Amino acid sequence: MNDTMIDPIADPVAHSLELVVEKCGDPTDLVYKRLFADAPELEPLFLLDKDGSARGNMLSQILECFLDFSNNGNYAASMISCERTNHEHIGVPHDVFDSFFATIIDTFKDILGADWTPEIDKAWTSLIRDLNISVAGKA
Repeated sequence: MNDTMIDPIADPVAHSLELVVEKCGDPTDLVYKRLFADAPELEPLFLLDKDGSARGNMLSQILECFLDFSNNGNYAASMISCERTNHEHIGVPHDVFDSFFATIIDTFKDILGADWTPEIDKAWTSLIRDLNISVAGKA
């Protein structure tokens, strides 16, 4: 492991994100391709996002929230709670966030293949469970 790599034991979530970027660069297109295949009713919400910048920004923000929460930050739960409310005003129910989180994880699993270890899986499962509990407490 070189000096710039994140310790996979100390922070398996951040390490997995690093591996995703190494393997495919920006995963935005892959995440949204899967999202729209699983939930085609969401694609019209991005009609004005011709260059994909809104999708990229949304994914970047959610990944920042994941990293914040995995490092005991206080930002993520409040941010996601606020965004759930904001999105509700354009007809996006709260459970879409849960399915979007699952889409992200499933996409990353596919990208990493055999590099998606049981430790990474456990860290992501715990992160999403605990984040959802924390967000529910903010509602």
